[in-house]
Amino acid sequence: MPHQFTTSYLEDSLAILRQYKQLAERAMAQAADEHLFVLLDGDANSIALIVKHMAGNMRSRWTDFLTTDGEKPDRNRDSEFEVPPATRAELMRAWEEGWRHVFAAIEPLTEADLGRTVTIRGEPHSVMQAINRQIAHYAQHIGQIILLAKHFAGEEWKSLSIPKRKGVGS
Repeated sequence: MPHQFTTSYLEDSLAILRQYKQLAERAMAQAADEHLFVLLDGDANSIALIVKHMAGNMRSRWTDFLTTDGEKPDRNRDSEFEVPPATRAELMRAWEEGWRHVFAAIEPLTEADLGRTVTIRGEPHSVMQAINRQIAHYAQHIGQIILLAKHFAGEEWKSLSIPKRKGVGS
């Protein structure tokens, strides 16, 4: 996705979120189905569990974003790290549903909304702070997805950015 100059916080936030979504999708596309569910150790999360957690977080944070706490009472965060979706198709459905919540909440916002107050776990945040918090959270988990996908792809990995020794000055 080419960089677009903007001075709009919301446009930039949406572009960044779309970029991270695409990076994760390109990484997951390089992972064999069985690798989506592999745990590197007993305390690790698989790609599938990370996606399940992200989808649960997205539903909770972005449903009724401006009017209810971002930690919904029906969310069971711990269960997001147990029993992953059974197939790649189920995993990708959860992924897409989570992102639908994100974009449905942010796309209608205006710059005037950025100073409004929302709560997450009872803590007040400006809309801008809440968006920043989620961008950072999603970037962290997408980095984990990329690392795991690259690990499993090994020599078959296709770089998602500038491959080593192909950049400027190499």
